[in-house]
Amino acid sequence: MNSAAMPRTIAFVLFSYAPGEPAGYERAVGALAEGCRQLDITPLIITSWPGEPGDADHPEMVRLRSLTLPRPILKPDILAALENSEPVRAELHQLLTDHRADIVVWVDALYGLGYLDAAPAGVPAILQVHKVRGDDYFDRAIAAATAVCPISPFMESEAREQGYDTSSWTIVPNALFAPARPAEREERERLRTQGPIRIVSRAEPYKGLAELLEALPDDWTRPVELVLAAAGFEYWPGMQDEVFAAVRAAAGLRPDVVTVLDALPWQEVQPFFAGAAATIIASYEPETFCNAAAEAMSTGAPVVGIGIGNLPHLVGDGGLMASADQGAKGIWPALAELLDDTDRYHAVSRNAVLRTAFHSPAEVVRQLAAAAGIALHP
Repeated sequence: MNSAAMPRTIAFVLFSYAPGEPAGYERAVGALAEGCRQLDITPLIITSWPGEPGDADHPEMVRLRSLTLPRPILKPDILAALENSEPVRAELHQLLTDHRADIVVWVDALYGLGYLDAAPAGVPAILQVHKVRGDDYFDRAIAAATAVCPISPFMESEAREQGYDTSSWTIVPNALFAPARPAEREERERLRTQGPIRIVSRAEPYKGLAELLEALPDDWTRPVELVLAAAGFEYWPGMQDEVFAAVRAAAGLRPDVVTVLDALPWQEVQPFFAGAAATIIASYEPETFCNAAAEAMSTGAPVVGIGIGNLPHLVGDGGLMASADQGAKGIWPALAELLDDTDRYHAVSRNAVLRTAFHSPAEVVRQLAAAAGIALHP
């Protein structure tokens, strides 16, 4: 492994990136940029979002001129914008050359433009796998990458099940913005008995939020605080408006208990979870990593969710899983049982913190660089 030539600039390519964007890819890149800064490495983030007020506060961002997309993005918009991809590839290659990127991280085969193979000669290129696309974009991105890094054991197993040879791949998890900062035992006990249930999610139907609130037992009295945010992409026009309407309607069934809150900046999510008795992940389609669960666990807040996707791998003994058959209806009894069991609750809380202890931004950047054969000094 080469440790002689330390990288000065690591580039992250994600054309949907915007600071504070409430979505997994963007949130992961923001934490990696923070890890670079902690290691005295310059982060470069290449995006296609048009300029916005406050851009001066984010000198790490460079915007593509050859690729313009509406907001929110729909997949047909992406494919249409990239139909003639050569200008995008040429500009991307030139930007990476001009900024002297020492490592390039394609955050996705399509959204991260990894399929274009635009890295300058001799520059290691890492393909992150946040989603197994199983299409030509994915295959081309894999072929062009120096290293392939799925973000979770679940993503690696999904790729293997779809016929990809993952023997040389390296799992590198998403990072947390801040280190684990669990509450003292006395405060955690107060939260167990009196603290609210806090949930943070983007407005996607498969997060199961309306169904979760509709399943709330009649005798539930603990406050439930749900942060709901709109992201910069949709699966169909109006999708997020539909989710907001459904969630607000479900919350309106129990206004004495449920509060729907506005989006939070990335750096405020962990402090928000630090004041929670627990969080819930009610997704009924598999989470590929689940940043919200990791963020909650880092504060000592246990996670209760549906045991599919990466959630069981990530949470382990730092929470409880209801079965997919039980769905949202199985979450509330499991959560109530955990909150009522003092010893078990505190054991789960301690385990949650331990399971997120190695998700610091600098450590995850080191792992990414190591996958490309470059050792970064501690």
